[in-house]
Amino acid sequence: MEWRKGDYLITDDRSRVQLDVVHALLAQTYWAGRRSPEIVERMVAGSLCFSLFHGSTQIGFGRAVTDGATFTWVADIVVAPEYRGSGLGQWMMESLVMHPVIKGTQMVLQTRDAQGLYEKFGFSGNTALMSTKVTDL
Repeated sequence: MEWRKGDYLITDDRSRVQLDVVHALLAQTYWAGRRSPEIVERMVAGSLCFSLFHGSTQIGFGRAVTDGATFTWVADIVVAPEYRGSGLGQWMMESLVMHPVIKGTQMVLQTRDAQGLYEKFGFSGNTALMSTKVTDL
């Protein structure tokens, strides 16, 4: 699927993901800064990916890990710093939550600093979420 707004495009076509760009974007984040290019390639291969482009330049990325029926983990929503604050992350989330493969599934995510963004899409805090600590990313 594709979504367009002016010179911007979001696509779920995994073949359009620019792995080097995604690796560089994630390297700037607190949650994925240590991921190797090989890990980024593996995570893209196993996810429903959302690539954000300005013209032909990839400027954002997000992904969903899902069974396509009941559960979806939303991860790695990131927009290049020079494009932040213009609603592109919100547009990416709109596209993601309405995607026909995952619409209607229970969606979860983790964030330290973007609660306001995700609350707009029905996400709320939960004290029941448990996870393991991953050390080799």
